[in-house]
Amino acid sequence: MLVAERHHKIVELVNEKKSVRVSDMSKLFAVTEETIRRDLEKLEKENKLARSHGGAVSLHPNDSLEIPYSQREIMNVREKQKIAIEAIKHVYEGDKIILDASTTAWYMAKALPDLPLTVMTNSIKVAMELSNKHQINVISTGGTLLSKSLSYAGPLAEASFDSYHLDKAFISCKGLHLERGISESDEQQARIKKKMIDSADSIYLMIDYSKFGKTAFSKIDQIEVAHHLVTDSKADQTMIQLLKEKGIRVTEVQNDE
Repeated sequence: MLVAERHHKIVELVNEKKSVRVSDMSKLFAVTEETIRRDLEKLEKENKLARSHGGAVSLHPNDSLEIPYSQREIMNVREKQKIAIEAIKHVYEGDKIILDASTTAWYMAKALPDLPLTVMTNSIKVAMELSNKHQINVISTGGTLLSKSLSYAGPLAEASFDSYHLDKAFISCKGLHLERGISESDEQQARIKKKMIDSADSIYLMIDYSKFGKTAFSKIDQIEVAHHLVTDSKADQTMIQLLKEKGIRVTEVQNDE
């Protein structure tokens, strides 16, 4: 098989399955994993796909469907980890914070120091991660379990926020658009994130470059509700400047070269 043909088939495969692993492609095309990695590097530079931890993901996911947690875990891993570490710099002893069910929030939970904090979350993975940190008081919302996101949603989860007033909410989203606001692929996730925003004094939005200019299925809120945006240096600079003009503080972490 010619290299150009293999590249074409790789792109087709990634767009069809939304995510593929290097090891699987190596077997499928009967080439070494190092060859596949070079292929993915070239195709990423051509904006035909995005490399992930151990494979590649499509640049054209279906925003009307919620992406399973197992797939989100391998998308833009380094960016999310760096964004999470930066976000932690805004958490102080005694804070009462919200962490949503995003993978970035999970990375925050993993890296949070064991300090006297209260963390409210609808994420099973975040709650489990924090269970070993004995100074952190964890409040789980309960509600209807969404298996794809390993999180709770629905009326019970939403109502749980009515009983609390929190200092900061750290949330992510699927789309950030100047006119259409902040959006999610799943209506239930959008509703509970709206409740998180309404329950906290300061809103920290944590998104990587791939969410800029996108609009997903269900609107969460207007973009102006965010007080602070934490993103990466590949984010659209024109849009970042416009966000700053709206009074939103923006912090950019540096991408790996």
